[in-house]
Amino acid sequence: MAAPVQKGDELELQVDTLAYGGNGVARLDGFVVFVRRGLPGDRVRARITKVKRSHAEALAVDVLRGGPDRVDAPCAHYPACGGCRFQDLAYEAQAAAKEAQVADALRRLGGVDTPPLEPLLPAASPFFYRNKLEYSFTQLPDGPTLGFHKAGRWDAVLEIERCWLTTDLGNAIRNAVRDWAREEGLVAYDQETGEGYLRHLVVREGRNTGQLLVQLVTAPGDRFEQGYLVDVLRRFPEVRSIHWAVNDTPAEVTNLPSRLLWGEEAIEEELCGLRFRVRPNAFLQTNTEMAERLYGLAREYAGLTGRETVWDLYCGIGTIGLVLARDAFAVWGVEVSEESVACALENAELNGITNAAFFAGNVGQAVEDLRGRSGDPDVVVVDPPRAGLAGKALRRVGRIGAPRIVYVSCNPTTLASDAKTLREEFGYDLVRACPVDMFPHTPHVETVALLQHGET
Repeated sequence: MAAPVQKGDELELQVDTLAYGGNGVARLDGFVVFVRRGLPGDRVRARITKVKRSHAEALAVDVLRGGPDRVDAPCAHYPACGGCRFQDLAYEAQAAAKEAQVADALRRLGGVDTPPLEPLLPAASPFFYRNKLEYSFTQLPDGPTLGFHKAGRWDAVLEIERCWLTTDLGNAIRNAVRDWAREEGLVAYDQETGEGYLRHLVVREGRNTGQLLVQLVTAPGDRFEQGYLVDVLRRFPEVRSIHWAVNDTPAEVTNLPSRLLWGEEAIEEELCGLRFRVRPNAFLQTNTEMAERLYGLAREYAGLTGRETVWDLYCGIGTIGLVLARDAFAVWGVEVSEESVACALENAELNGITNAAFFAGNVGQAVEDLRGRSGDPDVVVVDPPRAGLAGKALRRVGRIGAPRIVYVSCNPTTLASDAKTLREEFGYDLVRACPVDMFPHTPHVETVALLQHGET
């Protein structure tokens, strides 16, 4: 059907549901319009921003009548800040929408008519849950400041005074660095012109240990007194590790080689009764409290008796594999990042775990070599990035035919697609799945799924 709207049109729309990704779904004579800032049950005035043959996109410019689950957002920076999408949607409604989106993906993309879906595990703490935040510097008339990108903008940063996703301590450290930067007369980096100096600040908290790591990211050049920055941060006794990284490219990245300015190379976090060393670039689930629930589900789904060989693919710093090692015969982990593998080996030693080995390599290419080292696995655990299992990795894992695959997913659409391939081409049935809300007030949802080989 021809689109009944044009770019720039303003019209009233009734929002019915939420789409995966967080936009509201409205219909105009059957034509779908995805409405940013629209919530289920809202009657909104919306401006059309993009028109395609199959749908249009719009921005809600005014809420004429709020839906039953619309609430007042507590954060003073909402909705201008791009960090949260749903502070104005009651948490129970957020959780229900995420559970429905996982079920819809498994039906529509995975071809599972009746998904074996367990009730979503809601977040234990809807606010103040993040153990890591990356802030961007921006320049204001009175000096540099720190914040997050404005919603929908890559080129504009909003100053943040209090973020509701971190702790009071995290907020205080960010504001102390802002005050230090102004006192030193430093200038924020400008993404458009490439001029300026201060780029990012990363703050990582060991939520169960009380230890903090702080990393400053700048453009090239030694333009600040390192000792004074250390003095400012050491006013917080929880800070144990201070790093400085230099970014000499236009890309906005913080995953960079860093130089230790003071303290320990890493901080420690405790998960599921184990200690983990966390360096600036190590991957760790950003919601500590829910990570323990997530790993507990993975452990339950793995169904270990102490006799199994377990593969931990995309193992990161070894968190899942080391949690499983106490119940397994042997754990073999693979991760492309050499720094993460070094952390995994260190974490195994830290916890006295002797039946886990970790190797650096591309998962798709390393599977055959791993099979030669370990023999056939009894359980394969995968925790891939949002794109899911790469084609080569998916097919090589499928061909090995392990009795059980525990799939930890951060994207229900790629989980559904991979589960379909594993069923149709390799004989795996999806027998259990449970969504886990790790990231309240965002569209993101994790899922733990158990796929079982038809011959077992």
